[in-house]
Order: sequence, then C-alpha cells, then structure tokens
Amino acid sequence: MDIYEVIIYLNNSLLVICALAGVLKYKAFKNAEKWYVYYIIFLFLIETLIKISMFYFRVKDLDFLFPYYVSGDFLMLGILFIRKLKLPGFWYIPVILLACFFFIKTEGIPDEVKKVISNIIIICFAGYALLMEIRNTEIDDRFMPADSMIFLYYGLSVFLFFLLRQLAGFGIEEAGMIWSVNNILCGCMYISFIYTFLRLKK
Repeated sequence: MDIYEVIIYLNNSLLVICALAGVLKYKAFKNAEKWYVYYIIFLFLIETLIKISMFYFRVKDLDFLFPYYVSGDFLMLGILFIRKLKLPGFWYIPVILLACFFFIKTEGIPDEVKKVISNIIIICFAGYALLMEIRNTEIDDRFMPADSMIFLYYGLSVFLFFLLRQLAGFGIEEAGMIWSVNNILCGCMYISFIYTFLRLKK
C-alpha cells in the first residue's frame, strides 16, 4: 500500500467520524448550521457509493458519479452559505440553476471545468462568510475553523487543477503526489469539522 492509498483510507476514516459527530451533536446546531451536517452526510453517501461500486459491483469507470458529486456538493454548500449569511431568497435561484447545469452533460464544457467553476463560487461564498465572521457582525463565528478549511481546500483544488493542466508532462506518480497534498488538506477539513462539531453546545 503506497502513501496515496494510506491518505485515502485516512480521509475515509475521518469522514466517517465526522458524519457520526455531526449526527450525535445534531441537536446543538442552529437551523442554518444543520447544512454542515447535510454536507458531510452527502460526502459520506457519495464515498459509500464509490466504494460499493468498486468493491461489490466491480465497476471500474466511476465517471457516472462525478456529476452527482459536483452538483450536490455545490448545492449543499450554496444553500448552507445562503442561509448562514441570511442572503435574500432569490439567491437560491442561481444556485439551483447552476447545480442543474453542473449535473447535465454539455458539449464543450467537461465535468472537470464545471468542478473548477463550482469551486470558485464556493470560495467566494466561504471568503465572504469569513469576512462577516471576522467583522463580528450578526454572523456567528463558531464555525470559523470549518469555513476557513472549506476556503483553503476548495482554493487549493482549483490551484492544483490549473497546475496539472499547465504541466501536462507530469507522470502518474507525480500527479498522485500532487493530489495527495489536496487529499491531506481534505483530511484537515474533516478534522476541523470534527473539532467544531464536538465543541458545539445548545
């Protein structure tokens, strides 16, 4: 087992712990904050589908799950930040329309590019939430560690995507090492969620 696989298994374990922590502390969440739990449960379900497809049904090509991941990931976080930031209701319209766009196959725009667009919008949402939390407005800052890691993780994912596109000469091992950095930060995001969830009080 190489280091890349170790990181993947570690991330999966942290995701399970994170989902359990969210469910166990669910009553301590405010209404808008419950979307953090829905987001983690969504990631858990996607990861479970991937594992079942790979090890039970022996499916080798998992590209069919990617649109579900991109659109669902964007929808969960979009609704989360709209509710948390108390944005006007019309903000749901572009978020839902974009989620549909990310889900539908379109010519000329590959799924990877849609993921980058999704990440950039999520970065904007998370960055704005952090600014509001830092300014000590009516936005509660008890999820600042989680929002910070969302911002860093999705920002790094966009950077690595463009890096790999520019440096197409990378071999499989080099690309694996680069994405391992992304996966490590993903694990850090799960840790920040676990830490935040366990500290919550009613």
